[in-house]
Amino acid sequence: MATRTTDAAPVTAALNRYRVIAYVVGVFLVVLVCVGMPLKYLAGEPIVVTIVGPMHGFLYMVYLALTADLARRVKWPLIRMVLVMLAGTVPFVSFIAERSVTKEIHERTASVS
Repeated sequence: MATRTTDAAPVTAALNRYRVIAYVVGVFLVVLVCVGMPLKYLAGEPIVVTIVGPMHGFLYMVYLALTADLARRVKWPLIRMVLVMLAGTVPFVSFIAERSVTKEIHERTASVS
């Protein structure tokens, strides 16, 4: 069981940063996989992959950093942090992970108050 947080303000700020980047990375990955890849391999048009691919890669690195920051603040076990980080690599899973993380942290911060 994870430990409770002691100060909610830094955790809330880290959570908000994580939520924004989780959605951004999720949207870029869905566009890349569901639009860019079919266009590249079925229509021979690689422009979406050429533009969105590197952007997703960069944003995924930001996602990793912000997830690590949040994990440190809420004292997640390593396996929990890694699983949330991996959620940014599978289309639509980052949205599910974001909801789960948000619910967990809101419950934690409510129990501290």
